Amino acid sequence: MNLRMNYRVVSPGAYKAMMAMEQYVSGQFEDKVLYELLKIRVSQINGCAFCLDMHAKDLMKLGDYSDHILLLSVWREVPIFTDKQRVMLELAEAITLISELGISTELYTKAGEYFSENEIVDLIMAINSINNWNRIAITTGMYPGCF
Repeated sequence: MNLRMNYRVVSPGAYKAMMAMEQYVSGQFEDKVLYELLKIRVSQINGCAFCLDMHAKDLMKLGDYSDHILLLSVWREVPIFTDKQRVMLELAEAITLISELGISTELYTKAGEYFSENEIVDLIMAINSINNWNRIAITTGMYPGCF
């Protein structure tokens, strides 16, 4: 594998802008497990090896979440995820695949049962942020250990 480009060096301003968004979004989440699950699931959907590796390792630093990582792609079929995590995962999938699935009123209403309006905005921003990171990493050829 070859890194196509180190965008951090080529465009430090773009990297700085992405990091500013990341710092804002990450600061909004008291539940770091929820935040890492979100980033892992979106990275799975997008096929981003670099981000998947990074965020799986970040989640493991928070405790033994190996079962959560191993079973995240089949979260609907296992009982280890909380109802709040399930709603977040469903929302993350719908936003990531928005052109295919859209966002149903039912899902939006369900999200409102577990998250305040401010928290829903934070989720939307976090989902969009990791989608951006995934697209940068995949396009520039990033892979685990490339830096």
